[in-house]
Amino acid sequence: MSAAAAALGAVPATSALAAPHGDARADVDRLYQEAERATEAYDKANERAGLLRRRVRDSQDRMARQQQRVNALRETLGSLAGAEYRAGGIDPSLALLFSDDPADYLDKAATLDRITAHQADELSDLQQAMRELAQERAEATGTLAELEKSRKAVISHKHTVEQKLTEARRLLNSLSPAQREAYDRSSRYGRDDFPALDGGPAASARAAAAVAAARSALGRPYVWGASGPAGFDCSGLMQWAYAQAGVHLPRTSQEQRYAGRRIPLSQARPGDLVVYRSDAGHVGMYMGNGRVIHAPYPGAPVRYDRVDMMPISSVTRV
Repeated sequence: MSAAAAALGAVPATSALAAPHGDARADVDRLYQEAERATEAYDKANERAGLLRRRVRDSQDRMARQQQRVNALRETLGSLAGAEYRAGGIDPSLALLFSDDPADYLDKAATLDRITAHQADELSDLQQAMRELAQERAEATGTLAELEKSRKAVISHKHTVEQKLTEARRLLNSLSPAQREAYDRSSRYGRDDFPALDGGPAASARAAAAVAAARSALGRPYVWGASGPAGFDCSGLMQWAYAQAGVHLPRTSQEQRYAGRRIPLSQARPGDLVVYRSDAGHVGMYMGNGRVIHAPYPGAPVRYDRVDMMPISSVTRV
């Protein structure tokens, strides 16, 4: 984005960018940065929602298994009680054990004074199973409530991203043909434009594999909220590239900066993560020769750029 802004800065002050449009290039840059921050928040909320959905499914499975256990224990206890009742060895009040209300069932069962040791063991197991089931249901209810909050956050962040990108497109469309050409020209750092020089050894074998994966993504579109393989946002590209090397990275650039050991830029080697701006809102992968590969912003495909294209906040070796 900064390279694009610099390119626009070369346009004469007498152009259409002056009075009618104000500092449109700075506004576009700002909107893209705000959209990127909202995208990172969207990614984080979406990842959280996915985790919560998996927890809900797991809870439902556990509750189903626990309910089967409760049913089996009640059936066993009922069979024992019925047999003893028919033999005249137990009070009819044992029928209270088969109330449909679990709380009522346990309360009344505790008052029975004619129950065999075997029945007592079965009843104890049943009480424990029912307590565990009630706890699982309570936890599932809490998880569902948290999932709903996360779902609403996803929708809110998505709306913010769409709003910012729509405004940025409107500003871009207001540029003169010459200005738009200068802006587009700043995005043409394709495979052929990057010097085919050895960037030096990667920091590790897995970093080398991630570098190869990132190179294979050159030219693929920026798609906000995407983590490949057809399109990427900035942190999605890093996560996908390292996944091809068998390494799981967190989803957002804010989290990825803590995914390894922090090093100074002077020690960066191919495969290291370069995180930008004070809010850690953007991330790229160092490729050597003072270049990074990254997914810049909507309309600009995965490409190479100078490592100092914007303020660097940290460098992380995974």
